[in-house]
Amino acid sequence: MTKSRRTRQLSSEEKRLWSHVARHVKPMRGKVLPPEPEPEEKSAPTPAPQPASPAPVPPPLLPQKPTLPPLAPVERKTLTALRRGRKDVDSVIDLHGMRQEEAHFALLRFLHQAQASGYGLVLIITGKGAAAVGSGLFEERGVLRRMVPHWLRLPDLRSLVIGFEEASPQHGGSGALYVRLRRRRGAG
Repeated sequence: MTKSRRTRQLSSEEKRLWSHVARHVKPMRGKVLPPEPEPEEKSAPTPAPQPASPAPVPPPLLPQKPTLPPLAPVERKTLTALRRGRKDVDSVIDLHGMRQEEAHFALLRFLHQAQASGYGLVLIITGKGAAAVGSGLFEERGVLRRMVPHWLRLPDLRSLVIGFEEASPQHGGSGALYVRLRRRRGAG
């Protein structure tokens, strides 16, 4: 026994709305726009005409920015090749010893230059955040180590960064990150 699928008929308001939406798009090749629905006659007496007030105009739809895909980890094959010394990173930046704002600007500049140079994999050294002698009460250990991954996840860097992973011990271990970069648009 097969179940027949019951479909609900569109109300006149739904048909009118669909017609309105369909008029604002270009039909696919070989397709035509749906016909305008006939205005439904109401049997109820019409109310007295009111002074015409302008109908509210819906705001225009703004084009949405395409959402970027989630960050992807560096491939295992690439990590193994890096760890065994069969592959090198394309470029390196050492941020440790810099203040947070200075490091952020240096990181942005470095990533833009690396992408413009066509690099695919770079190493960012943040340092492990050893305790500084005579550090103040509010000084934190490992600020860059904590902040660089946060910066790499921000939307403004997502056009540059595909993903990142903690570096292998010979490249700095937990005090460094491998970062995969996107190819520049228009680059072959």
